[in-house]
Amino acid sequence: MTSLPFPFPVVQWQDGRVVVLDQTLLPGQTVFLSCATVPELGEAISRLAVRGAPAIGVAAAYGLALAARQAVSDGLDAAGTLAVVEQARRHLAATRPTAVNLFWALDRLAACAGRLASGGPRAVAEGLLAEARRVHDEDIAMCRRLGQAGAALLPDCATVLTHCNAGGLATGGYGTALGVIYAAREAGKVVRVFADETRPLLQGARLKIGRASCRERV
Repeated sequence: MTSLPFPFPVVQWQDGRVVVLDQTLLPGQTVFLSCATVPELGEAISRLAVRGAPAIGVAAAYGLALAARQAVSDGLDAAGTLAVVEQARRHLAATRPTAVNLFWALDRLAACAGRLASGGPRAVAEGLLAEARRVHDEDIAMCRRLGQAGAALLPDCATVLTHCNAGGLATGGYGTALGVIYAAREAGKVVRVFADETRPLLQGARLKIGRASCRERV
């Protein structure tokens, strides 16, 4: 996985489970939810433990891989595995109807499952996990490219206002608007940040942003 500006990933696949940072508890507690089933992951997405469209998309991709893995464990054939994946897709699609990345990731993984079905249920499960990891890595890479493009537009000393949570917490790990700021800092620029918009769970207030002025680097 591409390196992150955080000491831990917000969403990850670990020991056959989807592990997500519970953002409803930040900044007071750092708690990870280990989701062993699609309903558990769906609940985490619904209650905003996972939030931000890119992060939700990554989590959903891993969710379909989780469903396929469970189908294999239950001894289902390829047709049965596809049915379980489709059921998981519908379940997760209902969790956050406004998250565009959610539907994009679910459709991508579902199409991948269809292409792999001729290889049997294990091929579906292994292929979906590989595809979910690609979705995750691609999101981080896209955010880094966005960050580099945006950082080039910032002066050496800049003041930036961001809207809502646009950092690594809301993505696969790097950030969109805050990704620009990370890239600018990596390039040696000094950036002061004002983060506004905190609804619906005051998540904007949970961002931990380094402060700097034109005269002081941190």
